[in-house]
Amino acid sequence: MSKNHKISALIITYNEEKNITNIIDSLDFVDEIIVVDSFSTDKTQELIQTKQNVNFVQNKFENFAQQRNYALSLARNNWILFLDADEKLTNDLKEEILTIVSNENQKAAYYFKRIFMFKECKLHFSGWQNDKVTRLFQKDKAYYNNEKLVHEKLIIDGEIGICKNKLVHFSYDNFNDYKNKMAQYGKLKAFEARYNNTTPNLYHLYIRPLYQFLYQYLIRLGILDGQKGIIISYLNAYSVYTRFQEVKKNNSRKIKN
Repeated sequence: MSKNHKISALIITYNEEKNITNIIDSLDFVDEIIVVDSFSTDKTQELIQTKQNVNFVQNKFENFAQQRNYALSLARNNWILFLDADEKLTNDLKEEILTIVSNENQKAAYYFKRIFMFKECKLHFSGWQNDKVTRLFQKDKAYYNNEKLVHEKLIIDGEIGICKNKLVHFSYDNFNDYKNKMAQYGKLKAFEARYNNTTPNLYHLYIRPLYQFLYQYLIRLGILDGQKGIIISYLNAYSVYTRFQEVKKNNSRKIKN
């Protein structure tokens, strides 16, 4: 692979001892691996430091957009493959990535469609059937929007392509872990600028979460995923509930100050 086609793989982590070894081992085809860790309290650091091909850095976590932009600033190469620790590349997707970066007709970025895994089973509906994320892009044509603190948005200057092969997403391992993740997302979203002038009322605190549940369970066909669909729809509604509870708390703090 020529110098212009080199790839930097980036991962941000916090307590990912269950996933980190597998994701690093799957990145044997890239030219640089950088892990930015938010001071994990489990064995994440210990496991990463057994890998000689990884540049391990610790940085205080403020929000996902800031942490991703920091990781991006460390990359030496223009082609960026930015993955989550709970994602898995198939061999076909690896080959497709290598073909893309070596092609003369390159786009600024590429979407990956994702398969959502509920424990060891594929989730077919529940709002995840059309899930796609931008994971491959050119560094000089993209950055993360700092106003989107969670489910961060990549701002791209140029055309976006889409990969044929799918990325596997092992997001749901157990109820409590996923609930904590949804709560964290909800709290971070409460600090986004668009909620600065929001005064939560009965609509925000109760109707919005209920709508989120019904939307995912009925409109997005979570009902077809059986019990898994109920759980995922409930936990995503819980994230909305947490968001507006946090907005309410933030408003109370402002009044007191």
